[in-house]
Amino acid sequence: METLELTPDPAGIARAASLLDAGDLVSFPTETVYGLGGDARNGAAVAGIYEAKGRPSFNPLIVHLAQASMARAYVQWSDAADILAGAFWPGPLTLVLPLRENHGLSSLVTAGLDTVALRVPAHATAHRLLAAFGGPVAAPSANPSGRISPTTAEHVLAGLSGKIAAVLNDGPCAVGLESTIIGLGDGQPTLLRSGGLPQEAIEAALGHPLAQPSGGDVTAPGQLSSHYAPAAKVRLNATQAENGELLLGFGKMPCDLNLSTIGDLSEAAANLFDHLHQLDAKSRPIAVAPIPAHGLGQAINDRLRRAAAPR
Repeated sequence: METLELTPDPAGIARAASLLDAGDLVSFPTETVYGLGGDARNGAAVAGIYEAKGRPSFNPLIVHLAQASMARAYVQWSDAADILAGAFWPGPLTLVLPLRENHGLSSLVTAGLDTVALRVPAHATAHRLLAAFGGPVAAPSANPSGRISPTTAEHVLAGLSGKIAAVLNDGPCAVGLESTIIGLGDGQPTLLRSGGLPQEAIEAALGHPLAQPSGGDVTAPGQLSSHYAPAAKVRLNATQAENGELLLGFGKMPCDLNLSTIGDLSEAAANLFDHLHQLDAKSRPIAVAPIPAHGLGQAINDRLRRAAAPR
């Protein structure tokens, strides 16, 4: 299969939407990372996502929507969902809610769970594509499962060329980290995955702290212990490189690549996956400088811990 590279003009958007309608897979940019999209109602398309990525079937997918009002067709809405969607949609926030009856989504999307993860992305090209398609699009990150997430079309093609129908190329992603995931079941809103929206902002909107997940079951995307990983070994909280290592820095320090020389966490988040891709291409172990554990640093450290986990 030849993977088409489409431009984000009306013709490219229309072509991408027609491919999705035909059950094909299309990668598209969001403000977080590039997603690998397929019709969330089409079981064959969703199975194709798992196959192209080599993704475990127990790992659920996020469903992307053009607007928040579409969510009520698929889930049991709640007051907390209303608050968070009103404050942060469109944006880098995913809400996990109980499925409603006759929702019409493929059971593969939810990995057999009775909940589904929903997001309304803020990226203009993503919105135009979702609006043109007119339905729910399941879209995990567009990379081989467990490897570094893609923040450019080039990253997508490096991992999935020949396995998907097309990639809609609209340059690098601005946020650079996957969405924050909040579980909204019967209990207190729960932080299921740190991401591009800081925990502090969500707690301020709700007016109370988020609960932390209990148990080791996978209840949302991005919870596998080893994930977002380079081929090379990763060592964290390094103040300098050891023999043979490359150093990924933060703040003013000698290093091979720097996430942010001025210590800006937003800049570091946007650079994280691209810098890991660049260093991984050199086929040497990667050491990573300490990252502050507040704001977006919480999500950056989450990704780095999973990248460094035993495989």
